[in-house]
Amino acid sequence: MGLKEIKPRVVLEKLEPRAVLRKLEPRAVPGKREPRAIPSKIAPRAVLRWSAIVVLVGALTVLASIGWVRFRAGGHEYTAGAVPATDVAIVFGAQVYDDGEPSPYLAARLDIGQRLLETGKVKAILLTGDNGRRTYDEPEAMRRYLVRKGVPAAKIALDYAGFDTYQSCTRAYKIFGVRRAIAVTQDFSVPRTVALCRAAGIETDAVADHSQPHEGVWIKCWVRDQIASTKAVWEMATEPDPKFLGREETSVRDAMAASPR
Repeated sequence: MGLKEIKPRVVLEKLEPRAVLRKLEPRAVPGKREPRAIPSKIAPRAVLRWSAIVVLVGALTVLASIGWVRFRAGGHEYTAGAVPATDVAIVFGAQVYDDGEPSPYLAARLDIGQRLLETGKVKAILLTGDNGRRTYDEPEAMRRYLVRKGVPAAKIALDYAGFDTYQSCTRAYKIFGVRRAIAVTQDFSVPRTVALCRAAGIETDAVADHSQPHEGVWIKCWVRDQIASTKAVWEMATEPDPKFLGREETSVRDAMAASPR
């Protein structure tokens, strides 16, 4: 007796294509939140849009800071001959070369400080700069330069912790007791320097060095100083303590009282 071939019964349901897809989709479990699909790539347009927003906000912040700094410092820059006489000239530090000589920018500031002292516009000079490491000493290099040019050492006071403009201004007020001063710096830095010193409590005017050629180095310094206006506004608003404070010093008062010879 031959065996009959047994054929499996296949039940085919006649369904629409959409119905078939619905049957194949996993059923949601009641009360369980389904995870959201994470896009594999961020749309390029979104990246460009957010980048543009960040750049715009940054640019507006810098421009607003520059405007505020210039407003605070407006009307306080003079020539060396026209600046009102006051107590002390604050000469802000800048680059010193490896051989101990001041850079042209710093030498020009020191020459202005010397002129202010010799013409009776100030009674003493406060040299403020960076001495954050043993191998680099801006104030001492500045002092040597002035003494070599005939400035009496007794008419000079030194601040070794003037690591930036804000710290120099704040320490001049809190540590050295300066209340009235002429700030001496480069032309591009006058608004920020005057604004910071006045915010620190010092009645400040400024005499700037305009002798440097407006070329590569000057342009780089100008751009950096404009951007630094944002930091200056933040410092004026928050008034952080300088890195070093310590006890009050009398060196500025002593220099003011010293004989000019």
